[in-house]
Amino acid sequence: MKLDPNKTALLVIDMQGGFIDEASPTCIPAARGTIPACAAVQAKARELGVPVVFIIRKYAADGSDVEFTRYPDWLRGGKPCSTEDGPLGWAPAFDVKPGDMVLYKPRYSAFFQTNLDGILRRKGIDTVVVTGTTTPNCIRATVFDAISLDYNTVLLEDCCSSVTEEIQRVSMDCMSRIGAVISDSRAFLDGCIELPVTIEQVRREIQKEC
Repeated sequence: MKLDPNKTALLVIDMQGGFIDEASPTCIPAARGTIPACAAVQAKARELGVPVVFIIRKYAADGSDVEFTRYPDWLRGGKPCSTEDGPLGWAPAFDVKPGDMVLYKPRYSAFFQTNLDGILRRKGIDTVVVTGTTTPNCIRATVFDAISLDYNTVLLEDCCSSVTEEIQRVSMDCMSRIGAVISDSRAFLDGCIELPVTIEQVRREIQKEC
């Protein structure tokens, strides 16, 4: 089954200065190279009427909500992702267009302590297309939560990034093994992404058994 634009949302995770700018201690060098593919996918999503949701990190200025394991690096590194100004600020690498949404997340997953799940369900969305950085951390945590919450989950590999190619490969393999559909930007642009099984199909089968 192909993606239904009326039931799909595009998630853009952590594509912000603190993770893209080379001056940032939390920079993922490969993230900058994914910007053209990410931008093309965002433009296509808007054309199709697919909601674009930017989910980004914004720490408190005093660091009171920084993960304790990250706190020393955050403190030493100029407090990235704790300001709305400058190259290390939270502003997405792409212009937020009318109709787009911006959510702040306190931890790795886009679903953890945010209202993302409620927003998507109210809009009747059952499928998420995931893009952004970094693949083994925030992307992976989001994908695991999305599948746990019964969303059809698609990951665009060339719209995600890791510190090394090997980490990227292993992370993609890990997520494919729990049911994420691994695809790429070209397939999304061409409208040819296939879902081998969907939550709607499962629900119908369960209802028949009842």
